[in-house]
Amino acid sequence: MTFSKAFKAVLFAALVPAAALAAVSANAQGVQMSRGEYVARLANCVACHSTPDGAPFAGGLKMNVPMLGDIYTTNITPDKATGIGDYSYEDFEKAMRDGIAKDGHHLYPAMPYTSYAKMSDDDIHALYDFFMNEVKPVNQANLPDEIEGWKNVRWALGIWNMLFLDDKAYANKSDKDAEWNRGAYLVQGAGHCGACHSPRGLMFQEKGLDEGDSAFLAGAPLDNWSSPSLNGDVNSGLGRWSEQDVVDFLKNGRNVHGTAFGTMVEVVNNSTSYMSDDDLMAIAVYLKSLPAQKEKGATPYAYDNGTTEMLTKLKFEEPGAVTYYQYCVSCHLYDGKGQGLYQPGLAGNPVVLDQDPSSLVNLTLNGSLRVVTSGKPHAYGMPFFRVLRNDQQIADVLTFVRKSWGNNAPAVTPEQVAKIRTDTDPTRNDIVVLKMK
Repeated sequence: MTFSKAFKAVLFAALVPAAALAAVSANAQGVQMSRGEYVARLANCVACHSTPDGAPFAGGLKMNVPMLGDIYTTNITPDKATGIGDYSYEDFEKAMRDGIAKDGHHLYPAMPYTSYAKMSDDDIHALYDFFMNEVKPVNQANLPDEIEGWKNVRWALGIWNMLFLDDKAYANKSDKDAEWNRGAYLVQGAGHCGACHSPRGLMFQEKGLDEGDSAFLAGAPLDNWSSPSLNGDVNSGLGRWSEQDVVDFLKNGRNVHGTAFGTMVEVVNNSTSYMSDDDLMAIAVYLKSLPAQKEKGATPYAYDNGTTEMLTKLKFEEPGAVTYYQYCVSCHLYDGKGQGLYQPGLAGNPVVLDQDPSSLVNLTLNGSLRVVTSGKPHAYGMPFFRVLRNDQQIADVLTFVRKSWGNNAPAVTPEQVAKIRTDTDPTRNDIVVLKMK
């Protein structure tokens, strides 16, 4: 996991009455939740501050800070000796909005406080109450950073904050309706979507923090994945998705365009699948309002049947065609359209059409984590092929896919495959669902 992954009320009180929130929270996945626990789901605190085999929120997850070294997430249970049990609300708010711990040291922005700063006072209060009153205290010491002394630049983060941090809560846009504002609040604030989906500058700051910047949610490299655009790009973004498609993807980890993969699986498993339908639709309304950026004026994908005819006639002149026939046809079919919501189509798939092939390469080498909704793992997942196919064979089949059925994306090179093969660990947990209590 890298820096990007870890990055991993004015509004809510105004838009949704507190009594309504209690009812909404109770309906998410049929799980009864307090307001504070619901906010913790919105912010996905559990994903970074827990490990699969550890106690909830006890920390210990190893994360890489580019060019510096490794850090470990901290214990945020209410244990007074090793956690945040002696934090006042003011201490907690300062950590959430300013990235400053109780003892005064600066947090690396792997903690997405630049996004959490937009959260309302009411939501931060609810979150504080949840940690202090509902989370079980765990006496577990925090692990020290693995950063050489001269590289540890926590002292410089005060300057970084002055340059890149706006610690004011989100304010409603008067020219937008309540649903759009709620979606903007969730995406920009608690959901911290930009931590993964916005490109970063030379000082690892998110280049855009809201819809006023064209870089916001424009897609970015992420831990040997390509985190896709969430704006209106018609081929590799959400331009061909409906609002309901967005809701389905966040709630179920899949829709007619594809399935969740990489770190997004953990987001679905631990956060978005617990959100209310109203909040998911608000997110969809906001995201669908974002215009295309990289693909302005692009022609939307159109299906072409030529590859289907070639495969059904067993004509394998194209490099990669035989590998596709041997290993891919059974799930993704001759026509590249897949099998409904369960085995995604490759024809017109936004991930296939992404200019950056990292996600396709990573998925093919290492397979996908299992999405879990309503307590049940999805039956189908992408298997891994790193031991079955060499770099050239994988490059060939992915190039074949990216040039078939009307797809038109750059070829994949063996060197790109080799790099991701070297940089990724084939061992993984098949299912990542973390307990909150």
